[in-house]
Amino acid sequence: MLLAVLSGFILALFAPSIHRATREYTGWLLALLPAALFLYFAGYIQTIADGEVVSSSISWVNLLDVRLDFMLDGLSLLMVLIITGVGTLIVIYAGGYLKGDALIGRFYAYLLSFMAAMVGVVLSDNLITLFIFWELTSITSYLLIGYKHNYDDSRAAALKALVTTGAGGLAMLAGFILLAVASGTWRISSLDTHAQLIQQSDLYLPILILVCIGAFTKSAQFPFHYWLPGAMAAPTPVSAYLHSATMVKAGVYLLARMSPSLGHTDEWTLIVTSVGVITMLMGGYLSLKQYDLKRILAYSTISSLGMLIMLLGWNTKVAIEAAMLFLLVHSLYKGALFMVAGAIDHETGTRDIEGLGGLWRVMPMVAIGTLLAALSMSGIPPLLGFIGKELIYEATLEYEFDVEFVLTFLPALLTFLAVIANMAAIAVACMVTIQPFAGKLKDTPKHPHRAPIALWLGAVLLGIVALALGLFAQIPSKYLVGPAAEVVYGNDLTLKLSLWHGVTPMLILSIITIAGGVMIFWQRYNIRPILNYFDPGAYIGPDLLFVNGIDALPSSAKRFTLIFQSGKLRYYVSIIVLTLIFLVGYVIIARVELPTDLTIEDVRFYELIIPVVILIGVTFVLFSRSLLFTVAALGVIGYGESMIFVLYGAPDLAMTQFAIETLTVILFVLVLYKLPPLVTFSTRRARYRDGIIAIAAGAMITTLILVITALPKEAPLTEFFAGASYDEAQGRNIVNVILVDFRGFDTLGEIIVLGVAALGVYALLKLRPGEFSKTADIDDPEPVIKDDRSAVEE
Repeated sequence: MLLAVLSGFILALFAPSIHRATREYTGWLLALLPAALFLYFAGYIQTIADGEVVSSSISWVNLLDVRLDFMLDGLSLLMVLIITGVGTLIVIYAGGYLKGDALIGRFYAYLLSFMAAMVGVVLSDNLITLFIFWELTSITSYLLIGYKHNYDDSRAAALKALVTTGAGGLAMLAGFILLAVASGTWRISSLDTHAQLIQQSDLYLPILILVCIGAFTKSAQFPFHYWLPGAMAAPTPVSAYLHSATMVKAGVYLLARMSPSLGHTDEWTLIVTSVGVITMLMGGYLSLKQYDLKRILAYSTISSLGMLIMLLGWNTKVAIEAAMLFLLVHSLYKGALFMVAGAIDHETGTRDIEGLGGLWRVMPMVAIGTLLAALSMSGIPPLLGFIGKELIYEATLEYEFDVEFVLTFLPALLTFLAVIANMAAIAVACMVTIQPFAGKLKDTPKHPHRAPIALWLGAVLLGIVALALGLFAQIPSKYLVGPAAEVVYGNDLTLKLSLWHGVTPMLILSIITIAGGVMIFWQRYNIRPILNYFDPGAYIGPDLLFVNGIDALPSSAKRFTLIFQSGKLRYYVSIIVLTLIFLVGYVIIARVELPTDLTIEDVRFYELIIPVVILIGVTFVLFSRSLLFTVAALGVIGYGESMIFVLYGAPDLAMTQFAIETLTVILFVLVLYKLPPLVTFSTRRARYRDGIIAIAAGAMITTLILVITALPKEAPLTEFFAGASYDEAQGRNIVNVILVDFRGFDTLGEIIVLGVAALGVYALLKLRPGEFSKTADIDDPEPVIKDDRSAVEE
């Protein structure tokens, strides 16, 4: 299974070279890989239908329990067949659509890489593996959306998609880490058995929110829907593949996969359902305002994705069945319609539906593909979309909510909202079918002509598949939708799909929906002014917030840099110390029980003298106005610390400290003549501020030491070092062995630091008088000289 995932990446490496050799036949040749993968995974249909699961695992990061785990069950089989099946047609379509493009070889590489990343997402059985492939889809989609990199709108759309989905992916990663902590496993297939443990954990709500953010950003749910319409700047093969059948379904797949472990709770229902309903209605509303074929289809896609999310939020048997069936239905008709939009644009030079008409005469095969896809989108029998629509209505009518006062009207409300959204979808289907193809042939920027087979083959085949699956509904029921729904629902279920169930409320609602959708299309010119009048997104909305936020980044970064990168060393030190005080202090206050049994009864007299001497030295350092006196006081502090090491059994440290202090004092004395007199670099207010920070840091460190010394004196490393120092490192001095062998890289780093410091000292010694501190770091505009040369010379 790993080879099946990696095959797309491997072929992507050679795609440009293959194109240089095969030219116009490249699409047909490269399509053999996704076709072969489709047939390979289709070979498991019967196995999966029998309830078996195919898995593979390869060791990767053993210490973190991260493995390349892959799993093929009903849900992943449905998704991987959509990815590879539609992918085969898209690769062929791209060869015709981008024929003659100078960079088409690069495009093939991006497209195949994206396909491989999507296959990895749906087959991953490890949270970290899933995240890696998830982010690869964001990166490859960025390259595909920004393929026309010479155009500003393409680059802006690619950036918008990358930032939005990439940020959502990072939130999802945080949720995955918390999920692994709560469940104790990274294995996705094992999460179901820990569902109760996860949902009872205090981490459940953060996990749910973070995972939902990842899903909502990828599937363009409100308020993250803004990136999808902008992504229509990409070539149409990208829109037909990424933004209808595959990438935007990744968020739906994620919620479906996590439903058994995170679902069936009030929080899940509230968050997922409400976002889905809002997105469903908003996408339908916005789709009716558009004139560009791709933007019409983009907003209707957002509406359909919202409906899928809404159904997954309920966790009922019928809702899950409807979601899995609609997932398949939407991929078939929307992929076909996007390919139709590209074919029309390619052959006429425009996507404006108001400037199109009569194309059925010159593009008959494209018209057939459009008609089949539009009938499925409208839910017209005998296509599969009709069955999907009825199942959605059945799910809304049977849905019940736990809150008592809404039990009576909520099913009716949800059904009403679903009918409204489906009416908008039917109106869209009429707009993309009737306006471009019916009526008289209109003048277009390019004289319309018959499209090549590569541009209509995919749309026609997807339409035929939707028709065939509708006529033989028991096939998707048993082999595709049923196994997928069983995985998401978490229990065994029996799904039976058919075109006719008699005269039912669902059938009546379907008839009402069709009539309403046709009425909206008929009255579209009267409805659009009303829709345009109520347009809050034009004044405030997520898209504007994103654009304004991106535009504000440079100025915000400049202000941030001026604060935190001021070029003043003492400010950097203050920030580091304050951060340490805040973080460590918070942990001490929130989680540590402070010792209360502190006594000073056993303190000896000479032990008190040493800290008193050190404090006196500190006082002289702070208030001394002589460089020589300051150096001497610093030496007193260092030697005092050395005496503490002597008293408490650390002779090695004491010797090291004595050597360092002696060398430091000598070096300071040697360079005294090269240094200017002491200067007041800070204002009085700054000195008070620094004093408060220093006292707080000292108090925090003192408290930390008291807490550590109050802990039980268990030192398992002592025995390890004592035994291993001689046996493994062949050394008798444990401290030296630790420094040289066990902490060799630490010691090397310290030596490098000392070497750099020596170079700095050498540079200071080479400075000529008058060059030192020409750009003094001062708060006062005129430093006040506190000393004279005589003291230095003395």
